[in-house]
Amino acid sequence: MASDEAVAIQVAKRAGELSVITINCPDQTGLGCDLCRTILEFGLRITRGDTLYIVLSPFDSGVLIIDFNDILDLSTDGQWCYLVLWVIPCSASSNIHWTSLKNRLISICPTWSFPFDIDSSNQPMHSQVYLMKLFSTDRKGLLHDVTRVLCELELLIHRVKVSTTPDCKAMNLFFITDGMELLHTQRRQDETREQLSAILGESLYSFEILPANGFQHGFSSLPPQVAENLFGLELVDNELCSHSVTPDMKNLKKPDLNFDNTLSHTSTLLQIHCVDQKGLLYDILRTLKDCNIQIAYGRFMSHTKGSREIDLFIQQTDGKKITDPEKQEFLFSRLRSEMLHPLRVMIVNRGPETELLVANPVELSGKGRPRVFYDSTLALKLLGICIFSAEIGRHSSSDREWEVYRFLLVDSNDLPLSSRHAKNHIVDRVRRTLMGW
Repeated sequence: MASDEAVAIQVAKRAGELSVITINCPDQTGLGCDLCRTILEFGLRITRGDTLYIVLSPFDSGVLIIDFNDILDLSTDGQWCYLVLWVIPCSASSNIHWTSLKNRLISICPTWSFPFDIDSSNQPMHSQVYLMKLFSTDRKGLLHDVTRVLCELELLIHRVKVSTTPDCKAMNLFFITDGMELLHTQRRQDETREQLSAILGESLYSFEILPANGFQHGFSSLPPQVAENLFGLELVDNELCSHSVTPDMKNLKKPDLNFDNTLSHTSTLLQIHCVDQKGLLYDILRTLKDCNIQIAYGRFMSHTKGSREIDLFIQQTDGKKITDPEKQEFLFSRLRSEMLHPLRVMIVNRGPETELLVANPVELSGKGRPRVFYDSTLALKLLGICIFSAEIGRHSSSDREWEVYRFLLVDSNDLPLSSRHAKNHIVDRVRRTLMGW
């Protein structure tokens, strides 16, 4: 199969309609997670999906036989992924670069050579990290406007250091990688400068991009009590991260998960019924990938009254069912935790100042959740809250690595940060924006 045939995208003809992404390539553990992360990174929300991992059998005649009837009862090293996803932009104002999305998805798909040896040589190498220095006049919404431009240019933000001077000037340091792998060219850097200048105008004083050699995810340490409250969040069965969006969702606060080993000889059926939220499929597949679980077949059904139903036929890497009660309980606990609290949001007092903290778990591969910085700054902009300083870094806690976003907020008369009601309102608004509620 030629690489450009691995991904097909049928773009919706009218706003509000669904676009369809079809992916047809060899399978590998964690492929669904990687594809969903990229789709989320481009500002798209998956509304429905079907995935089938087909068993291919070579014959002397060179014909490939696909057995759809017994697919769940066959086990072989030669498996093929056929994935269909219905997507819609997270925001009506989003400008989706469909050609770039297709190219990125193709770069993730493995290739194969007869007889079905997977060749992952087309997988993207470790990207060069660049430091973008931007000095401008400070204003409300500045950080989000810059972040929106970077997202539209497919420049991925890994770390940020933002500070404001007493004379209302903002020094922004963005550590970024380029999804197109072209930032080393002058043309790509000029394009970035032009897009930022169009947004910032004469308030942009200086701009520079240079390689960030020796880049590391450094981070100023969190106070122990703050870290304990942020990462040691205990879940209770009847608690959701935020208030329900509609009264119809009040009975769907606790995810319902069920394991069934009676329907297939080789796979365990995992049934999930839970509240719908942005990035839900990514969170589930990320957890399965980190737990080294493979998917034989999956169906992500359309939401009904704010809920989702997901059926996944899963296996261990040895091709066996998940029958051990302890393994089932561990997987149940991890999935429930990731669906209830895929992100942590809280406000703390840092002396006389107020700091907003947002955290999400990092994949074992080292990749963080897409667009968290974008959504957090969007929520603060819509609330009319200025950001005095911002920082992104990594923090290890309880044998897990977290990506932490820290925002030092500026007090205002419209929303005084000393008020408990105002703080709760900020946390709720940020969380709702992150979850797509």
